[in-house]
Amino acid sequence: MAVRPPRSGTPKPGMQLPMRVWDLPIRLFHWLLVVAVVAAYVTRRIDRMDLHILCGYAVMALVLFRLVWGFIGSDTARFTFFLKSPLAALRHLAHFARREPDREIGHNAAGGWMVLLLLLVLAIQVGTGLFASDGPFARGPLASHVSDALSDRLSGLHELNFTVLQILVGLHVLAVIAYAVVKRHDLVRPMLTGKKRLPAATRAPRMAPPALAIAVFALACVVVWVVVTRV
Repeated sequence: MAVRPPRSGTPKPGMQLPMRVWDLPIRLFHWLLVVAVVAAYVTRRIDRMDLHILCGYAVMALVLFRLVWGFIGSDTARFTFFLKSPLAALRHLAHFARREPDREIGHNAAGGWMVLLLLLVLAIQVGTGLFASDGPFARGPLASHVSDALSDRLSGLHELNFTVLQILVGLHVLAVIAYAVVKRHDLVRPMLTGKKRLPAATRAPRMAPPALAIAVFALACVVVWVVVTRV
C-alpha cells in the first residue's frame, strides 16, 4: 500500500519557519531609544542644552513605557518571560563558543540581564538629569526643588552614569557582533522585522494588542509632562 505524502501544510521534522518574536512597540522602542540617546550625546557635545533636555524627556517617556510594557506587554517583552536566574545566565555564557542553531524566542538568559541593567542605568540617567544643573546655562526642571549642593552632586552622578551607559552600550554592540561572528546568530534582523526562523514545533509567543501599547506610551508622555511642568 502506497504511503500518502504529507499535506503541504504539515511541517516536516527539523523544518524551520518564520515566527513573530518581537512586537512592533518593542522594535519602535528599541530604535527610538537609540536615536534619543545618540541625540542626547550629540546635543550635549555641541552645547545645545535646550535640545539635550528635550532628548532627556524623550528617553524618560520611552523608559517609562518599557517598564510598564515589561509587565503587561507581549510575552517576549515581559520581564517574567526573559529574566532567568543569574546561574542560567552564567551557564549560557559558558557555552558561548559552541556554534548551534538560534532557538531563543526572545532574549537569551544573559541578554535579559543586560536589558534590565540598561533600563536601570537609563532610569538613573533621566532621574538625575531632572535635578541636574549646568550653572547659568541649563537646569533640570526639578533642580529648584533641591539645594544647590545636592543639585551639583546629582549633576556629577549624571555625568558619571552616562559613562557607565556608554560602556554598557558598547558591550551590547560587541555582544551582537560576537553572536554574529561566533555563533552565526543574527540578532539585528529580528529587531527590524520582528521575525525569526525557529523550529516549526516552537510555540509562538502571545502578542499584545497595539492599541494597548499606544495607551501605555500616551500615559508615559503624560507622566513626563506632569513631572517637568507641574511638579
